This record gives sequence, structure tokens and C-alpha cells, in this order.
Amino acid sequence: MSKKEDILSKYRKNIQQKFDMPDLSDIKGITYPDPLVQFISMSETVGGKVLEVEPGQDINALVKELYPDAKEIASNLPEITIATRNPDTIGSPQALNGTDVGIIKGDFGVAENGCIWVPQQMEEKAVCFISENLVILLKKSEIVNNMHEAYKRIRFNDYGYGSFISGPSKTADIAQVLVMGAQAARSVTVLLMP
Repeated sequence: MSKKEDILSKYRKNIQQKFDMPDLSDIKGITYPDPLVQFISMSETVGGKVLEVEPGQDINALVKELYPDAKEIASNLPEITIATRNPDTIGSPQALNGTDVGIIKGDFGVAENGCIWVPQQMEEKAVCFISENLVILLKKSEIVNNMHEAYKRIRFNDYGYGSFISGPSKTADIAQVLVMGAQAARSVTVLLMP
């Protein structure tokens, strides 16, 4: 028996009283009259930018307009023709270092907190975190109200990994000075697709 199992076994032997798990089926999360409006508001509150893409609008031109100085753009999405790096064909995650803009797709957004579920869709998931600026394509019809609804929709693909992303990375741990891009992207732009 491992040390961990030994410790857990001792705890289990000393349980004096047991309680049944509460019924959670009646718990409903918060809902919004217009989840899309709430999602946009929360995304901006956490420091992100949200733009609605018009039908037929050129995403590549829009990204170039948003990030005119970007030299290295990483994406494996077929509709992104301006990508200079493909996270499916690079040799290692380190090859993504220096990526100015990473462009990925989100499965759904959450109105409650402005986060987006992003399952791993590329060989090297580092593009989601190492890019200076992250652009997430999200269908505006794919917004749920709350995390209760979100957890029911989580799906993994063959990679078996995914994460919720909400706005740019930031911290104010040291000297209470806000630092953007501390652990991931300095900016996050959500492009709401028709």
C-alpha cells in the first residue's frame, strides 16, 4: 500500500458519522434575459475585447487590422490564411515562442463569467498560452448562461485536454502592481462569428 493510500485508510477508519450526498438536481444557476449581452459585458470586465463579425467579413483582414505589427501568427484553422506557424506541424512547443498572435476556436462561452471552453484542437496546445495576443473565434449562438450549463457541455476530443479561457492573463501578486500577460496572453480578443 502506498503512503497516500495508508493515510487515506487511516482517515476512513476514523469516520464517526456519515452523511448522504445532497441532491443537487434542483440547483439551477443564474440565467440572463440575453446571455450574449451578459457574455460581452463580462468578457470586457475581465479585460477582454469582443467584436461581432458580420456575415461574409474577412477574418484574416480583421486580424491584420487589429494587430498590424504582428509578424508571427499561429493557427491551424483552415480559414486562417495569414498564419505563419501551424501548431500541428512544428517540432516542439518551444517553436511557438515569439508568437505575436495565436488564433483558436472556442466551443462555447459562459455569460456568467465571460469564459470560453477551448478543447485542445492542435498538436501543440502551447499556442493558447504562449501567444502574446490570443484571438478566439466563437459562434455567437454558442453562449450558455452559467457554469452549471457549461459543465454539462464539456467534451474532449482525441487529445483529452481543454481549458476555460477568460480574458488576458494578469496578476497583482507582487507589490500589488497589475501585470498583464503574467502566465499567458497579454490580450484576448473574442470574434463572435455569425
